[in-house]
Amino acid sequence: MSRHHQDTLSESLSAGGVGSRHPQVAGTRRDFLAGLAGSCAACALGTAGGRRAEGAPAGPQVLADRRFHFKAGELHPQPARWYEKLPESWVRCGLCPHGCRISEDERGTCGTRENRGGKLFTLIHSRPCSIALDPVEKKPFFHVLPGSEALSLATPGCNLWCKACQNWEIAQARPEQIPTTTLTPADAARLARLNGAPLIACTYTEPVIASEYVHDIAVAGQGLGVRTVMVSNGYIQEEPLRDLAQVIAAYKVDLKGFDPAFFKQHCGGQLEAVLETLRRLRKLGLWTEIVALIIPTQNDSVAEIRGLARFVRDDLGAEVPVHFTRFHPAYRLANLPSTPVATLDRCRDVAMDEGLKFVYVGNVPGHPGEHTYCPDCGEVIIRRLGMAVVRNRLRRGACPDCGRAIPGIWT
Repeated sequence: MSRHHQDTLSESLSAGGVGSRHPQVAGTRRDFLAGLAGSCAACALGTAGGRRAEGAPAGPQVLADRRFHFKAGELHPQPARWYEKLPESWVRCGLCPHGCRISEDERGTCGTRENRGGKLFTLIHSRPCSIALDPVEKKPFFHVLPGSEALSLATPGCNLWCKACQNWEIAQARPEQIPTTTLTPADAARLARLNGAPLIACTYTEPVIASEYVHDIAVAGQGLGVRTVMVSNGYIQEEPLRDLAQVIAAYKVDLKGFDPAFFKQHCGGQLEAVLETLRRLRKLGLWTEIVALIIPTQNDSVAEIRGLARFVRDDLGAEVPVHFTRFHPAYRLANLPSTPVATLDRCRDVAMDEGLKFVYVGNVPGHPGEHTYCPDCGEVIIRRLGMAVVRNRLRRGACPDCGRAIPGIWT
């Protein structure tokens, strides 16, 4: 999200002042949807919005509750989970594979978890920096309640530093460097319900580093019939993943590449840790989709794509959806061209040749790889255009033509 968009969003959300516990509706739902459609249309066209990652908000979104106040520099530490106390007031964070050893008054790699008096605190619980309503296809989740909206939240920071980061202004920032607002888990669930969104998506930046907040949002949402999903890099340790898997509905993993050297050099992490997360998600039975951002000359070789496809097929299952997404110049890779569509076509062909059943092409509105096809009879079951579902022919989770069951979360 650009600085201009971020500032505009802050102004629009705070325009109503501090509201009471009974929110005032800003405009009609029809007005809101019209505005959302305009933002999505901008993404579909070749505008600046179209160069944003599929997860990033295209511009300010006015929700039905306008109580928000975005203020920079305000931190509200909350006790962290998943850490170990060490001698001399040091702590070891147990949230992600970095396993940061943190001395008193210092922070871990993500910049959002701080040692205060020998205890670890999270600085971003209930402090989102972006709030928007998105189509769930924008995450992208193609097998989770197609056509539904998701209340999308982001907190500052990330535990990786990818060179192609599409949301680097907020993902690579410390929490005191950008405006945030107070939104409790209960209020997030209520806001989703108020806006008719059956989903809350923790997205845009890296929800792993806000796992306490994600967990509490998911628990609060359960009481209102709102499900929580994560859009993540998958860089998380086993214990917090298990805890989250008990309360969230789905997990999308951005698999940055399939070469360990590229992953370390490009992202600053270990590829095997993400592959292990995917294996654990399989064992936990949590619905999972995978996105691979294809960067020209960096991670687009046939050998790498074939290796990725075989890993998914053999370790996760051939029916796990895989999205090959078009890269646009961003952050530290602004010198590279956008991914040729022919490269994405090749990736999709290779993955399907290796036996994957649901392979998609992303960030190319109008591409036939946006649709969901029945693996048995080949008919289009869900037809999409960009982030919009044009037609959903699914019947009780199955192909209407041959009756083949299609995996996903449909109701």
